[in-house]
Amino acid sequence: MGAPEIPFDVDLGIVPEVVPFFDPETSTISYVVHDPGSDVCAVIDPVMDFDYASGHIGFAHADAIIAHIKAQGWRVDWLIETHAHADHLSAAPYIQRHLGGQLGIGENIRIVQDVFGKVFNEGTEFRRDGSQFDRLFKDGDSYTIGTMTAHAMLTPGHTPACMTHVIGNAAFVGDTLFMPDAGSARADFPGGDAATLYRSMKRILALPDPVRLFMCHDYGPNGRDIRWETTVGDERVHNIHVHDGITEDQFVAMRTARDKTLAMPRLIIPSLQVNIRGGELPAKDKDGRTFLKVPVNAL
Repeated sequence: MGAPEIPFDVDLGIVPEVVPFFDPETSTISYVVHDPGSDVCAVIDPVMDFDYASGHIGFAHADAIIAHIKAQGWRVDWLIETHAHADHLSAAPYIQRHLGGQLGIGENIRIVQDVFGKVFNEGTEFRRDGSQFDRLFKDGDSYTIGTMTAHAMLTPGHTPACMTHVIGNAAFVGDTLFMPDAGSARADFPGGDAATLYRSMKRILALPDPVRLFMCHDYGPNGRDIRWETTVGDERVHNIHVHDGITEDQFVAMRTARDKTLAMPRLIIPSLQVNIRGGELPAKDKDGRTFLKVPVNAL
C-alpha cells in the first residue's frame, strides 16, 4: 500500500487557538477553534446533556461554550460534527440558535440516515438527504474560519460519515483515532468496517508529524488523567493499535476480536435518533410531547 493521499496542502504556519470543553458524563471533548487573526471561531462536536432515566435534556455543557465565546467577543462561523455520534446527543442546533453559524457534516451522513432510518422505523417523513445540515462536506472540501482555511478529509470506518477536519497545524479526528495509549475507535456499528478504519487512520498519520491531533473522546486508560491532544508523530510511534509497523491484517484481527467484547454505548439509541436529524429532537405529537423509540433486538 502506497502513502495515503492527502487532498490538500497542510499549512503548519496557521496555528489556531483551541479551547477544549470536557463532558465527564460522555467522556466527550468539544472544541472552540479560534482564528487568532480575527474574532471568528468554530465549534466542534458540542454535547447536549441528557438524563436517560428521566428523559430530561439540558444545556449546561453548551451554555459553558456559549458563555466562553461571548466573553471573548468572538463570532461563530461554523458548527462542525465530525460524524453522527452514538454516545452523546449534539447541541449544535442549540448553539446555532444562540450564536449563529453554519452546521456542517460529511456528505455520507446520508448513508447513516438511510441505515438508521430503517433501524428506528422513521417512515417516509424522515428526510435521508442530509438536508438537516447547512453543508455536506466532500473529501478535500475547504471552508474558512475567519482568515484560516480549513479542510475536510474523509476518514470512514467507525462510521461511513466520519471526517477529519484539518485547520492549519491542528486536526480534529472525531472518533477515528484515540490517544496513543487508547488506540482506535470501534468499527462494529452498522456501516463500520475495521479495514476501512485502518486505512483512514493511516491517512491521518500521513499528515506532517508536527500536526496537533485533537480527540473527540478520552477515557483515562489505566487511571491516568484525561487527555485530548497529541501529534501525528507521537501516534505513529506510540499508538498501541496502529503504530508504524502494524499491518492491516493485524489491525483487523485485533479490532474485530476486541469489538466483540464491547457493550453498546449507553446513549446510542437516543443519540442516533437525534444526531441523524442534525441534533434536533423528533417532531412533537399532537399533544406537544416528544418521544424517542427503543427498537428491540435491532442493534
